[in-house]
Amino acid sequence: MTYQTQTPHRIKVHDKYFVKYIDRSNILKAVGNIADAIYKDFADEKPLFLCVLNGSFMFSSDLMKVYKGICEISFIRLSSYKGTQTTEEVKTLIGLSDDIGGRSVVILEDIIDSGITVKHLLEDLNQYNPSHLKVASLLFKPEAVRTDIKPDYIGIEIPRNFILGYGLDYDGLGRNLADIYRIEE
Repeated sequence: MTYQTQTPHRIKVHDKYFVKYIDRSNILKAVGNIADAIYKDFADEKPLFLCVLNGSFMFSSDLMKVYKGICEISFIRLSSYKGTQTTEEVKTLIGLSDDIGGRSVVILEDIIDSGITVKHLLEDLNQYNPSHLKVASLLFKPEAVRTDIKPDYIGIEIPRNFILGYGLDYDGLGRNLADIYRIEE
């Protein structure tokens, strides 16, 4: 299946239309700002970046390319979405494989929407006693958050629109798009 391009800035994925919302150059600028802020906080340490799959793979990859310090990366996989809606149930599909006790850990999230997934993850990881546990989110929807979670590092604040591209998907499609698109309403 290919994306049906209506114009250079409008595509159809499954049954919905999306318009270009954030271009790759602005995404990479936000990633660089996050990397710089993390480095400022952890320059004398070797933080462990914890990439939350599947959506954060592009963000994590680009952040690793511009992070100035030494670091490590690991991966976990959680699921809480079906279609364009959160299920409000977080499932761990691939769990933590590293010992994070006494480590500085930075969770790399593609987006914080309701906050349910990252809250679940923070509660789970805190029981392993990391020295620092921070959250970096490329995208943050403050109007949609239903928990007391606010990321320590935010790339871009956005409204409640459903988006795809740059790692984010709509029922499995769209992750490979270099830009971010929002649903056309």
